[in-house]
This record gives sequence, C-alpha cells and structure tokens, in this order.
Amino acid sequence: MNIWFATNNAHKKEELEAVLEKKLKIPSEAGINFDPEETGLTFCENALLKARELKKILGKKDEAVIADDSGLCVDALGGKPGIYSARYGSEDGKKLTSLQRNLLLLEELGDNPERSARFVCAMVLLLNDDRFFVVQETLEGEIVKNFGMSKGEGGFGYDPIFLVPRLGRTVAELSPKEKNSLSHRGKAGKHIANILKNL
Repeated sequence: MNIWFATNNAHKKEELEAVLEKKLKIPSEAGINFDPEETGLTFCENALLKARELKKILGKKDEAVIADDSGLCVDALGGKPGIYSARYGSEDGKKLTSLQRNLLLLEELGDNPERSARFVCAMVLLLNDDRFFVVQETLEGEIVKNFGMSKGEGGFGYDPIFLVPRLGRTVAELSPKEKNSLSHRGKAGKHIANILKNL
C-alpha cells in the first residue's frame, strides 16, 4: 500500500518518515499541484480536509493518505496564531518568512510574563471516505522572552523561540531524534504508526 503525505513541506516529510519508519510520497515529488484552501475552524477539520482533497486527486482506492494540520497556540494571545500559524501576519496573500513570523509573535507578546504555549498537531490517516483515523497531540512549553534568547539551527518555523522548560532548550536545539520523541507531530505520528501496524 502506497502512503501519501498531504504536504509539500520536505521538512515535515522527513520527520514523519523517521517516526513511521516508512517511505512517504508527497504531491510535489509526483508533479501534483496540491494547495487546498484551509477553511476548517480546527486543526482536525483542516487535516481531514487536506487528506480528502489529496485522496480525491489521486483517485485510487488502494492509496492511503496521511495529512496533518499543526500550529502554535500561545495562551497570552488567546490561542493565536493557532490554525493560522503558517499564515500569521500575512497580508494580501503574501506570507511572512519564518523569521518575520517569530519576530511578530515576540512583538505581540511583549514583556507579558505569561509565556505558556503549546505546539498542536492533528493527524489523519485516511483509507477511504468512511474509514479514517484522527489523533491530536501537543508539546507543552513556553515562548522565549526575546529574540536574543532564540537558539538552535535545527527544526523550522517557530522552533527557535519555543522553549521546552524541563530541558532548558528550544526545539531548534534538539537533535532530530529528540524532537521526534517529544514533538506534537512525533507523538501523533507514533499513534498513526501503531494504527498502520494493526490494519
């Protein structure tokens, strides 16, 4: 059974392949134009929407599709950026870079002492319209106090400004193996891996 991952993000693909210990196909590698509009109001809705859209494009019954929707939820910002994490601060369809999004988030937080936040990942394994599995996991932590405290060259997105207090390190400072064992996507992927083993 071929397993597709409904993303064009090579970083996400590498992370999930390591967790699942399986090779995944992504649309861009197969020349498939895949950019569904994320109209859901929750991570779960968007993950299912992406999985169904890719399954429809593939049109093959024996192809399984995994999709995820993930983001950063900051308590002091009322849960923002949440499902809009990748589009945070965008104007007129023009996305900010990861660095710009990180700086914007720190600016919005300012010197607020409440820094608690979590990464959230909803992941779907879609076999057909009537048979699918949904899991949602988190990684709890806090946002660094200023950009000078952002550290690490690994990871992507908000990883350099997200501190895991019990480790005293940002997610960007973790090795790929450490990140996969702790992260929201890694934990969700492990649940999906167990489901795949029992199909």
